[in-house]
This record gives sequence, C-alpha cells and structure tokens, in this order.
Amino acid sequence: MKPNLGIADLNLLRVFLAIWDLRSLTAAGDRLGLTQSAVSHALRRLRTLFEDPLFVRTPGGMAPTDAAHHLYPPLAQAFTIINEAVQQLARFEPATAQRVFRISMSDMSEFYFLPPLLALLDREARGIHIEAVNVPVASVSAAMRAGEVDLALGYVPGLDAGCVSQTLFIDEHVCVVRAGHPLRKTKPTREDLMALRYVYASTNATGHRMVEQWLDELHLKREVVLRMPHFVVAPEIVMNTDLAVIFPKSIAQRFNRGKAFRILPLPFVLPPIEIQVHSHTQFAADPGIAWLRETIRGMFYRPAA
Repeated sequence: MKPNLGIADLNLLRVFLAIWDLRSLTAAGDRLGLTQSAVSHALRRLRTLFEDPLFVRTPGGMAPTDAAHHLYPPLAQAFTIINEAVQQLARFEPATAQRVFRISMSDMSEFYFLPPLLALLDREARGIHIEAVNVPVASVSAAMRAGEVDLALGYVPGLDAGCVSQTLFIDEHVCVVRAGHPLRKTKPTREDLMALRYVYASTNATGHRMVEQWLDELHLKREVVLRMPHFVVAPEIVMNTDLAVIFPKSIAQRFNRGKAFRILPLPFVLPPIEIQVHSHTQFAADPGIAWLRETIRGMFYRPAA
C-alpha cells in the first residue's frame, strides 16, 4: 500500500472513520449529512488513495480489511490531535458567537428542553443556533467522538467510556387523566389503572419505549383505544375524554401548566429514568461545548429528593 499522501483530504478521512464506526455507507452518510452516492464516491477515492478495498460488503455490514485495521488507530489519534489544537486556540463569547450546535435528543427531550433553552439563547446569545437530531442510542458515542454531535440530552444508556455524563434529574412515569376525570383517587391501585382506557403515544425516547415491556412484565393489562406514532396530540385527546396516558412526569408537568390534568402516581415501581447531558472527552477543551453543557445543567439540574 503506497498512498499518495499529497492528495489526502480530511473530509475523506472523516468518511473513513464514519464507515468504521457504523459499518454502513447509508448510516455514514446520515451522520455526515451526505448522500449514499457521495459516501460511495469518497470510499472509491480512499481505495485509490490507499490502494486497498478498506471495507468489503458482508451480510453483517461493511467489514474493514487488514489495511483498514492498521489505518484506524493513527487516523483516530490524528483527529484527536487536530481537534485539541483547534479547541485550544478557540475563543467563545456567547453574546457575540456565531455557531451551530448539534444536540442529539428524542422528541420528548425536544419538547422539554428546547423551549426554555431557545428563550435563553434569544435573550443572551442570538448568534447561537441549535440543530436537534435524533441519533440511535447505539451510535451516540461514535457520533460525539467524531464531532458530528456536540451534546446528547436525555436517557442514553450504554455510552462508551470516552463520554462524560452529568445527571440533570431522575424522571419517573405517571398516569395522566383530565382534571374532571371520574377517577377521583389521588393514589390509584393496580385495579384502578386496569379499569381505565388508554391512549398509547409512541416516541423515540429510549426510556419511554421500554414502558410497554415493563408493564407487561408486571402483568398490567390495559385496554388501549388509540395508538399513535407521536405523543404531542395525546394530551389534547386525554383532556377531552376519559382516556388516560402514561407519560414521564417531566413531560406531564410541562403539559399541565394550565392545570387541565391530574397527574397520578403509579402503584408500583418502574425503573427510574436518569436524564443526563452527555459530551465526549474528545472535545473537553472546546469552550463552546463546555459553555452549552454548563448552561443546560444550570437551567435544568434538579437535586434528587
């Protein structure tokens, strides 16, 4: 392998690292904001550059060749050095900065975090723009390490050791009914909950997606009248019917600022949901990411009761 280093392109190397992490040209393109044809073109250039296939298609995805295995450690180290050098020279003044931050979050996290955060930025840092993205949990670590995502917000279990997580609060699930609902108990029993009829609102929030499994394991039988692929309209339906919905408490409280609902505790314990802000040690010296992370922590941190 005798690469022509004179034509090396950092963007090509970013493609290499993305394919390495994700083992998929499509997923690499999604991360980098490129079409699959653009990623394929970049891979062809890399193969020409290094005179090796680098990745070969298999039933399990794009498998790296021996040459790719040799290339990965120094390339990953080189990107770390470049990132650290840039970060050390960077300055960040929130009031005057012009920068886009990419934050991985679920739709529920968007609903909870973005309105207060954007209100603060509109007052104090109008040049800061936010791009909310939903990265699959299994890919969050690699996306932050590659600099494709600056922060992740919410319940994101199983991150790599290079990720730094700060707990904002511990969330729990509750049952939500309208304020005038016939069930007047403040602490319903299992039987009360099984007698209700439900809306099931889907979401891409990891913790909430696990509720169905947890309730099945507790043998809580529910009549689900409506299943929806999103959650935002569920409160409107609950407010105008005797249907109920199970939501994270933080989301229920945000919906209930007008006191149109009653928020009822569950008569059993579900696993707690640890809501955190996550960053990567690769960008520990980035003053902008540090400022945004601490701003979010200052706004949303709630000590455990």
